[in-house]
Amino acid sequence: MINEEIHIEEIIRGCKSENRKAQEQLYRSFYRVMMSLCVRYTKNETDALEVLNSGFFKVYKNINRFNPERGSIYTWIRTIIVNNCLDFVKSRHRFQTVDTLESATDLGLQPEVFSRINTNELLEYIRKLPPATQAVFNLFVFEGYSHKAIADAAGISEGTSKWHLNEARKKLKQMITTIE
Repeated sequence: MINEEIHIEEIIRGCKSENRKAQEQLYRSFYRVMMSLCVRYTKNETDALEVLNSGFFKVYKNINRFNPERGSIYTWIRTIIVNNCLDFVKSRHRFQTVDTLESATDLGLQPEVFSRINTNELLEYIRKLPPATQAVFNLFVFEGYSHKAIADAAGISEGTSKWHLNEARKKLKQMITTIE
């Protein structure tokens, strides 16, 4: 672990001095995990790669703002990538504003249904959600954002965030129920 910490510190120093080799090492070190994150917010691999690359451009551009005393480089990069995913969704799709809120409910599926689908199938179902609904679902379920944080980040009301989450749950339930 100490060698990894020293190694990543060297990479960060290199990135701060705009060393292309260090930037490539940083990109390669976090490519897999950040790409899988981007895939959850986009409809295809091409869009995911676009979001990832523009996110890393922001990482390189702002690397001097990284402060290891506030958190790990992983957390810092992840925050930038998640925000970039949200920007991507906002730029291509408007968030639907909802005045009334249906109460959010669980999917209401039997646990054995989930044993019959794999992670890739679940990801494909999530990718079929409308973009704004997909983004709210990802932020709430995978990133652990509160409805207030989602509302602030997306420029929507908390009620709209809750509506999108409920809508995602209903649509996922419909899709998953077809395999029961």
